[in-house]
Amino acid sequence: MNFRNILNTIAETDPEVYERTSERRHILKSLGRVATLAAVPLALGSLFKKAYGQGSSTIVDTLNFALTLEYLEATFYTKAVEEFAAIGVPTGAPQEAIATIRNHEVAHVAFLRSAITGAGGTPVTLTTTDFDFTANNTFPNVFSNYDTFLAVAQTFEDTGVRAYKGQAANLMSNNDVLTAALQIHSVEARHASHIRYMRKNRGANVKPWITSNDTGGIGSAVQASYNGEEVVAQAGISIVNINGQSVSAAAASEAFDEPLTKDQVTAIITPFLA
Repeated sequence: MNFRNILNTIAETDPEVYERTSERRHILKSLGRVATLAAVPLALGSLFKKAYGQGSSTIVDTLNFALTLEYLEATFYTKAVEEFAAIGVPTGAPQEAIATIRNHEVAHVAFLRSAITGAGGTPVTLTTTDFDFTANNTFPNVFSNYDTFLAVAQTFEDTGVRAYKGQAANLMSNNDVLTAALQIHSVEARHASHIRYMRKNRGANVKPWITSNDTGGIGSAVQASYNGEEVVAQAGISIVNINGQSVSAAAASEAFDEPLTKDQVTAIITPFLA
């Protein structure tokens, strides 16, 4: 199996499809292409071992951190698919989208486990009993109320996007691993955009991306996932009204996702751990 060919094929999936069209069928078609690729068996152990030599503890630790996040999401969506009726997820496109995202997350778990094993490390293993998706009863109806479910899903996806960006520097010593992680980052961004699209269809005042540090109406319980997104400068240059253009602070904040540190992400997900 040619690992780089897999990555190149994934990269061909259009990352702007959500913004260019609001038709559900097109969005699901794009998600489906990624799902097909993500489901390819990833027998990559020897490739990763060759790339790492004896492996890097920093890279393995970072991948295990990512694996923990993927277990969180994979378990969350797997349970959601099992509880469609109780949650009240409409049949058709909504159920198809959630099932597709579930498939992606399960594939990410399998991929990261292969990568860690190939690097000579030991992947963490988590099960349903390791999670409390009510977050200590903060979201008691997460699996019985569709809007609550989507709110928690949005928080997980937005956090995941920022978490991967925050860990990229730890993977820069290995181009293959960095590329793979950034491909997962791209898929997570598509998930976030689509979940936000689903919330918008339910009446939530959200865009496909984060504006400033706005939670999209979810509230203070998830504020930590959005703090820091109000940044309006990149590389020391303010984007507000850049080059004489009319660019608001809100629009400037939307231009980039800001990274979250491992400690910040750990604090965010801890309430969801049993």
